[in-house]
Amino acid sequence: MSRIGRTPITIPAGVKVEFKDGIVTVEGPKGKLSQSIVDKKIDVKIGAGTVDVVRLSEAKPTKAKHGLYRQLINNMVNGVVTPYSKTLIVNGVGWKCNLAGNKLTMNVGLSHSVELTAPEGVSIACPDATTIIVSGISKELVGQVAATIKSKRPVEPYHLYGIRYSTEKLIKKEGKTGGK
Repeated sequence: MSRIGRTPITIPAGVKVEFKDGIVTVEGPKGKLSQSIVDKKIDVKIGAGTVDVVRLSEAKPTKAKHGLYRQLINNMVNGVVTPYSKTLIVNGVGWKCNLAGNKLTMNVGLSHSVELTAPEGVSIACPDATTIIVSGISKELVGQVAATIKSKRPVEPYHLYGIRYSTEKLIKKEGKTGGK
């Protein structure tokens, strides 16, 4: 049995979890999230203060999704209590970013400025010209928006110019060496 899948999820105070018609809905102080359980052989049992994800079959595809659905529900329960956030660093000569409303504008060494609009449920902040903070209650959506921003200008290995996560460790490559 999956070690992650069989671990019960504790429900904090102020969070309400429902499972109806194959859809898990989690509602808390920061918002409301829902996730559909596509595999009909996985059941969600809600007890007093805990949620258990149980598989009804020992088939390989069901076993593969057991831990996945448990972790998705756990992320939703944690997200409606404390929002997730990712910090990105913009590094380059003259590179900067600014925010107007929910529209992020980045000048990252291209002939044009790159503009992104924050989707519903995600907030973007720019505390200074080289830092971007993406936050929201959905871990999946926050990660996707941060990855989209990062993909606009990936880090190049020789000068380390580009957009990177604040927790990312970079290794600078050595350039060409002189002749003799």
